[in-house]
Amino acid sequence: MMSVLVPIGDFSRMTHLSVKALRFYHDQGLLEPARIDPSSGYRFYDPGQVPIAQVIRRFRDLDMPLDQVRAVLKAPDVETRTKEIIAHLNAMETKLAELQMSVSSLRALLEGPPVRPEVEFRSIPATRALAVRGTVSVEQAWAWGTDVFGEIYGRIEQAGLTPAGPGGALFPAGFFELQQAELTAFVPVDGPVVDGGRAEITTIPGVEAAVMLHSGSPADSDQTYGMLGTIVAERAIGIEGPIREYFLVPFAEPDVSRHRTEICWPVFQTA
Repeated sequence: MMSVLVPIGDFSRMTHLSVKALRFYHDQGLLEPARIDPSSGYRFYDPGQVPIAQVIRRFRDLDMPLDQVRAVLKAPDVETRTKEIIAHLNAMETKLAELQMSVSSLRALLEGPPVRPEVEFRSIPATRALAVRGTVSVEQAWAWGTDVFGEIYGRIEQAGLTPAGPGGALFPAGFFELQQAELTAFVPVDGPVVDGGRAEITTIPGVEAAVMLHSGSPADSDQTYGMLGTIVAERAIGIEGPIREYFLVPFAEPDVSRHRTEICWPVFQTA
């Protein structure tokens, strides 16, 4: 008994996928028609393909990349398929958290300018630290920081040590100007740490810096950067070098309202 085939238009109505989308998914190898008319090139589908099309539509509604959709559809077993789906859900949760921070930041701007925090001029000595370097875009920075600080603190704990100070990160000018640069995430340590993974022992150089405390969501840190940069510009004391941040509350703290970050702008101090 031959299976009933339906034309692409009917299949579009059955799945709520446009004809354009169905053609695209065919070209991408995600949803092959059951039959293609050799003379007209017209596509026909088996009704049994409806569930697959519906799954694809829902994954795409969740902004799952095509490569990941393909990996889910072609997964050899349930465990592999579940792993791919969970990875995407985790990425979406991170994106949602970033969106919520942006909304809160915009609301704070609309409510009026914040009170300018005090600025402190500080001589920061060179520090021995366990660090990870990586080329990171602005869009990737939050997820990258959460990942690498988890690794750094894990390595310190494995060594039976405690951090010798708050963790921090170095942000070269290119990160702001080009939206991508090599960042350095670090945590000061005293004592030996076994080599392994991405983290390596390094020396974070000392610097003279104008320091301002940013309280709350990292999404609002541009306001503190703006206030601190204005003070540095007014005094004409800014010099080349990466801006650094020290996370007085660990970077991975999920409640962003608890975050306390010292922003350190390199300056030339004469006294």
